[in-house]
Amino acid sequence: MSENLLSRIRAEAPLIHNITNYVVMNTTANALLALGASPVMAHAVEEVEAMAGLARALVINIGTLSPPWVEAMHRAAKLAASRGIPIVLDPVGCGATPYRTATTQALIRSAPPTLIRGNASEIRALLHADSPTKGVDSLHTPEQAADDAQALSRSLGCVVTVSGPVDLIVADQRIARVANGHPLMASVTGMGCTASALSGACLAVAAPPFAAAIAAMAITGIAGEMAADDARGPGSFQMHFLDALYRLDDAEVARRQKVSFA
Repeated sequence: MSENLLSRIRAEAPLIHNITNYVVMNTTANALLALGASPVMAHAVEEVEAMAGLARALVINIGTLSPPWVEAMHRAAKLAASRGIPIVLDPVGCGATPYRTATTQALIRSAPPTLIRGNASEIRALLHADSPTKGVDSLHTPEQAADDAQALSRSLGCVVTVSGPVDLIVADQRIARVANGHPLMASVTGMGCTASALSGACLAVAAPPFAAAIAAMAITGIAGEMAADDARGPGSFQMHFLDALYRLDDAEVARRQKVSFA
């Protein structure tokens, strides 16, 4: 993991602009706060460009789409790209409907992201319109999406994170795997969206994108492991997950991370 990344996030408290879905706004805002970043949720067309210009990273999550939100995403992304502000794109449910797929592809054309993070089916759908999905859930493993992730990374010049039991992080020819996490995470909504938000925080403190993506998935997974130790089920897991993010430090992440490179 990038050296002293958590310490840098807490020292700098970078502003992370999120245009995200209704389901996870509270979850991801609290996760960013627990990590030490400063979240803002702003999606009004009238202010997104001004807000994006203040931020250290922009996180776009397409989970609950509507035309005004799509316009806001385009405006914010173009502004961020013009100023070199890192962009994280979470293509929630890409492939489930033509609208989601077309919106994701248009956003990528409008302002190529620094990092795309999705599940295996979402990543595959970016290259194969007929790839099957199950709403926002994945029907594929990260390894089944490895070739597509590499193709996306090469064509767009970005990092691609494919989340799953073992996360896959791809940057052109470089591949990393993060094996941290716990099965309870799949029983709580918004864990993937949280990983995308935390990826924005890691990018915001000038970590190289590949290292930032690895760190975000390791941090998310380790916090999940810690939370599961104290949780009795999905409800208490959410509470303990925030506490774990708050308690984590760089030394603990270095000790517990399960990262391998191809």
